[in-house]
Amino acid sequence: MPTDLKPKIYAQTLGRRKRSIAQVRLIAGKGNVIVNGKKPQDYFGAHQDLSRILNPLKLLSLEKYDISAKISGGGVAGQLDALVLGIARAVASLKKDFHTAMRDADLLTRDSRKKQRRMIGMGGKSRRKKQSPKR
Repeated sequence: MPTDLKPKIYAQTLGRRKRSIAQVRLIAGKGNVIVNGKKPQDYFGAHQDLSRILNPLKLLSLEKYDISAKISGGGVAGQLDALVLGIARAVASLKKDFHTAMRDADLLTRDSRKKQRRMIGMGGKSRRKKQSPKR
């Protein structure tokens, strides 16, 4: 009889920031993090604050979950923020107590700021105004 080799997925959520979207899965494991098939240090580089990724898990001392994420769109900082939000949402969906702890730590708040759209009559820019003739 064949055995099921797929690990159990505990939670699957989305995190968004600017143009970035992170699809996050929480899987039973040992605390490994995989982002688009790579380690977070290789994907984001050394200049980012990678301790923020595991902040939702460290807050509740949950090291028994692996994190698998697919991220697309946006830049490096937006992708990192989307990943942190996705992890926090996944952890919060496990238990009601976890949700209140994440809310108190301000990890479930989505940053809704986006790039301002281009305006009509602004010379192709968002905030620029055309120069007025003086004489």
